Amino acid sequence: MDKGPESQNLSTDLDWLEFRGKMLASRERIVADDDLLDRLGVKAIVPNVVEFFPAALARLEAAHAREQTARQEIESLVKANFEAQAQTNALVLNLLESRNNSDLARRLDEAAKGAFGLQAGVLACETEVGERRTPSGWEALPVGGVDALLGEGRETRLGACYPARDVFPNTDLPVRSCALIRISLWTEERPGLLAFASADPEGFTPSMGVELIGFLARVSERIAARWPCL
Repeated sequence: MDKGPESQNLSTDLDWLEFRGKMLASRERIVADDDLLDRLGVKAIVPNVVEFFPAALARLEAAHAREQTARQEIESLVKANFEAQAQTNALVLNLLESRNNSDLARRLDEAAKGAFGLQAGVLACETEVGERRTPSGWEALPVGGVDALLGEGRETRLGACYPARDVFPNTDLPVRSCALIRISLWTEERPGLLAFASADPEGFTPSMGVELIGFLARVSERIAARWPCL
């Protein structure tokens, strides 16, 4: 008696289950048989490779992100340095047009406020009472005042400068950071300061470079030397 369709399907299902069981029992041999896998059109992926790939990709993406961030930071730094140098060069050309020491101080202050967004740019010098005059527009410091503000023998000071608040008497906002650079005026025995004030606590910090500010100090010294301190 012939088997009906349902009996044939049941037999086929049982044969497949038996065959599938044998495959599972021999899975290591099947995975190792590259020719068989190739003929079947399948590809074996070792489990640990599947687990490793996302982690490796994540590390690669993280490294790329760090590289991109570092590159952007370098580009921003280069751009900022270039802009600062351009502004400094423009300021130097402006200072060279000064007609006297008073005009020099005015131009420096205006450039500090306009070009650099600071509160003030000030020139100051030590003045002995009754012996020497301070140029108009400059701030007077007592003898020994430069060392008191910078520290004896120091050339620069950047950062919080509460002792230097008197150097900036005409600022509208509190001075939260400043840059002080020693200068020598007319004679080495008469020290002075080039000073910049910022309302931003991070406007000047001890970690900042002083090359451009130092350059402005040397330029200011030489321009001031054109005229005697009368």
